[in-house]
Amino acid sequence: MIQFNYETDFKLENESEIANWIVRCIVDLGYKVGEINYVFCDDEYLHKLNVEYLNHDTFTDIISFDYTLGKELSGDIFISIERVKENATKYTQTLDNELNRVIIHGVLHYMGYKDMSDLEKEQMRAKEDECLSKI
Repeated sequence: MIQFNYETDFKLENESEIANWIVRCIVDLGYKVGEINYVFCDDEYLHKLNVEYLNHDTFTDIISFDYTLGKELSGDIFISIERVKENATKYTQTLDNELNRVIIHGVLHYMGYKDMSDLEKEQMRAKEDECLSKI
């Protein structure tokens, strides 16, 4: 089950459409949907999590906590709407495009995709693009 939670004024206008798209991507890539919770928040909220749980004193657009068991994807995905908006401008993307990329990015981490090296980033970006083509 995909759930959306809000710790900021932002709210998805099309929750069911986005949830169906996420499920479609998960299933098409050979996985099952467990419990995935998205929490949309601001920079301050996400920064606190980053410091407390990851020991990183930096701002980020997403933090995902992975509770996946086998092929059943589960976890909590925290997304800073402030950071997504800033990145959309920086990368000349619409807010929707950048947000959808970040939304699916967290799920791809649960599948084992990483983004530390240049090769990993390239593979992650290719999977993001594949999923974005299905929306």
